[in-house]
Amino acid sequence: MEVFSEILTKDYFILFLVIGLGIALGNIKVKGISFDTSAVIFVAIFFGYLYNYNGINFSIPPIIQSVGLVLFIYTIGMQAGPSFFSSFKEQGTKLIALAAITVITGGITAISISYIYEVDMNMMSGLLTGALTSTPGLAASIEASQSPLASIGYGIAYPFGVLGVILFVKLGPSLFRVNMSKEEKNFEDISSFNTPVVINKNIIISNENVNGKTIKELKIRFMTKANISRIMKPNQLPMSPTSATILETGDIIKAVGTVNALDRIELLLGKITDVEIPRSGSYEIKWYVVSNDAVVNKSIRELNLFDNYSATITRIRRSGIDLVPHPTTLIKYGDKILVSSSKGNVSAVTQLFGDSLKRIGETSFLPVALGIVLGVLIGSIAIPLGSIHLKLGLTGGVLLSAIFLSWKGKFGGVIWNLPGPANQILRQFGLLLFLTPVGLSAGQSLVSAIQEHGAVLLLFGALITIIPMIITVLVGRFILKINFLSVLGALTGGMTSTPGLSVADSMTESDAPQIAYAAVYPFSLVLIIIVAEIMALL
Repeated sequence: MEVFSEILTKDYFILFLVIGLGIALGNIKVKGISFDTSAVIFVAIFFGYLYNYNGINFSIPPIIQSVGLVLFIYTIGMQAGPSFFSSFKEQGTKLIALAAITVITGGITAISISYIYEVDMNMMSGLLTGALTSTPGLAASIEASQSPLASIGYGIAYPFGVLGVILFVKLGPSLFRVNMSKEEKNFEDISSFNTPVVINKNIIISNENVNGKTIKELKIRFMTKANISRIMKPNQLPMSPTSATILETGDIIKAVGTVNALDRIELLLGKITDVEIPRSGSYEIKWYVVSNDAVVNKSIRELNLFDNYSATITRIRRSGIDLVPHPTTLIKYGDKILVSSSKGNVSAVTQLFGDSLKRIGETSFLPVALGIVLGVLIGSIAIPLGSIHLKLGLTGGVLLSAIFLSWKGKFGGVIWNLPGPANQILRQFGLLLFLTPVGLSAGQSLVSAIQEHGAVLLLFGALITIIPMIITVLVGRFILKINFLSVLGALTGGMTSTPGLSVADSMTESDAPQIAYAAVYPFSLVLIIIVAEIMALL
């Protein structure tokens, strides 16, 4: 028994015991809902309370919490960085504004409650991050305030923050009298109008003026905005054309493009035919993993794939999100790209992009270490604002460094992007190291905090969850006139609620909620951190 009591005072034993029990608790699902890694903080708070109740003075070395904090915040910035700035261009300002309304309204609600009911601002900062289910926000609040009250507030508000968003999304169509089928149709109509459907047609060459000329000489892409993906000559197998391929009367081509583009290519080359071009095996569609430094941060236009390799990129998957490739889209390290190319060029395309899963798995820690060092230095710089000097601090500096470096991708001869699996492992490891000491410290102050403020803290947390959601829907629906499906996606992105997004997805066949969520999520992550830091400094 004495040996067991001694083990229970070993910091490394408690650290991994809390992590293990927290992960086990987080894996338990009730009707598809779980607390995931965040459950660690609840277990840590419970252990901290037990130690305090039994008069045991216990703590984890501060360096553990600091290391966990910088790893977690750095990987969050790495995740948000590549699409942080592009989201403003690609999605416009309406969805971003909607997410900003969600976060800022939550912050205003929390600050107002603090002043009206005289609740400690650090407690309200924790309630805000819990109500918005934002662990990065909690990390920023704790680092800025150095108070255990933030983690107590987070633990109190987090459960309703998860359940409240799910219930609100589920009941939203009834509460706001929305016809979901009509919203789906409206979204599809607008999407079709803004993004013309790409189709293909088979055309037989009958224009004598193009006979004997190459695709490059005819400037087909420039003249028609359509691509030729395959060509079949009389008594020959189909093949993928190159810019040097000669077109002759009687050839059958497969043209790909919008309706207007295909109308133009028909006028240029010949007439539509019902003759099919069979699969000949002379072309191949294949996924590649970008692991070659030489193509990182190069645009699709710069790579000139069609002319050089008879290849076309049809899809890009980055951090689990599918992107539509454009000529100006930059290739990032670790991207998965779907390429259609002539079979003879597969090895050349493979060499171009690297396609090395082994290299992706062998992530160097050097960029992580250098990026964190840079972030710490940035955070220590005092910025003069009138009579005061403002510092970004550890959280702000590391976050800014990660966003900039991951956005640049390749900078100073170093590949800064972290591939998805490496980022996920480092992020979870950092989060676990951060949450455990934070929860243990909060548990020792839990009883006194609840005695001072009472169960009304649960109500405050619920208000911080509910009020931003109501205002967001009203503004998005009636002022900004945004499709309700996109409003739900922006709302769950602003609340950083993946469970909420899952519920929205289950209510519609449209991908509108996913598109809106992906557009605002990186921005919301950063904005919540900023608001939490501001509250902690008030």
